[in-house]
Amino acid sequence: MLNISNNSISDHVELKDFKSHQLLLRNKITRLSVWFIVLLITLIVISPFLPWTQNILTKGYVTTRSPQQRPQAIQAVIPGRLEKWYVQEGDYVNSGDTIVYMTEVKSEYLDPNLIDRTSEQVNAKALSIDAYSNKITALNKQYDALEDGLRLKLLQTKNKVSQGYNKIKIDSIDLAAVENNYEITKNQLLRVKELYGKGLKSLTELQEKEYKLQAELAKVNIQKNKLINQKNELHNLQLELLTVEREYADKLSKSLSDKQSAISSKMEGVAEVSKLKNQLSNYTERKKFYYVTAPQSGYITKTIKKGLGETIKEGTDIAIIVPSTYDIALELYVKPQDIPLLEFGNRVNIRFDGWPAIVMSGWPEAAVGVFEGKIVAIDRFISENGNYRILVSPLNGKKPWPTKLSIGTGAQAFIFLNQVPLWYELWRQLNGFPPDFYKDKDEKNENVKRKAPIKSIK
Repeated sequence: MLNISNNSISDHVELKDFKSHQLLLRNKITRLSVWFIVLLITLIVISPFLPWTQNILTKGYVTTRSPQQRPQAIQAVIPGRLEKWYVQEGDYVNSGDTIVYMTEVKSEYLDPNLIDRTSEQVNAKALSIDAYSNKITALNKQYDALEDGLRLKLLQTKNKVSQGYNKIKIDSIDLAAVENNYEITKNQLLRVKELYGKGLKSLTELQEKEYKLQAELAKVNIQKNKLINQKNELHNLQLELLTVEREYADKLSKSLSDKQSAISSKMEGVAEVSKLKNQLSNYTERKKFYYVTAPQSGYITKTIKKGLGETIKEGTDIAIIVPSTYDIALELYVKPQDIPLLEFGNRVNIRFDGWPAIVMSGWPEAAVGVFEGKIVAIDRFISENGNYRILVSPLNGKKPWPTKLSIGTGAQAFIFLNQVPLWYELWRQLNGFPPDFYKDKDEKNENVKRKAPIKSIK
């Protein structure tokens, strides 16, 4: 029926009551079913040959690659007693801000004037060192004076010895002269006796010659005694020379010994002063540790030690600080059978908790709302959970990761590998084989080694 009239009969005639209309409608449904079946068969035949990107599905959480940017515990360097807290959980602190104040608990550090008393000990020891220095200077002068005295005494004694030799020579000459006079007088006496016997000389002259001979003999004896005395005096001077050397050698040795003792005492004093200065420095530095400060800027997320008056040991965790700025990364864990397939630079699609996304695991191009990254680190040892840890960093030039991500946020990641036909992936999944990691013989397998950057030392 041609629809050329404005008057419709649909309100008066029910088409479904006519058999011809029912036959036409059934024929239309049959043709649609045939087309649907043909389309379905076509999809079933074509779909196994569609490309499929192999991937490894894993989970992890947000972290940072830099150790100094991770949450860290603020520890007590020394044992002490908690006296006052300066922060609350959730507070933002700058680097160097005071977290808590502690007091001393060890008996050897309880003296409030410990630093002053140690300083007094250092000053007293320093003065004793000065005294020993003055003593060493005095002993040096004493030693020099003794050496000068030894030289003068030796010179004086040697002069006396030389004079003794000269006196002995003079006395020897005088003795020879006296002996010569004695011989002359003796010869004269003999001639006078001969003349006296002949009557040519008187008795008086003979007696005078005998007296003169006795006088000359006395002179000879006196001169001999004088020469002997002079020789004895020379011998005594030689002995005195040896005595002077030994006497001054003892004095010089004693002075040198006193000097070495003073030097030794001074060195002991220097060592003691160094030890006391070391203690003073330790006490001064220890006093700084009474105030536990923030190692870097960040947020105090948890206070582990809470009560005032609580005694803690050195190395005890006091609070947890989370850095305010950090470069985020993703920490993932993969199964041991998948670790040989991974390489540095593998592309990763990421879905963070709290950020909605639609992920097509085999067709990454069709994913919506995901973020991209690349593998930058692969552990060479297994973790406690039985898997291997890898680190993923944001991929440059792609969609930036959310700035509101916090460390510890969960994430689901798809690590993309090779591209294979869909039928191969179905066959692999049914057989439980790992993703295909076999390579062509001509393809070189280069192991990429990661090295930390070398910083120049200035």
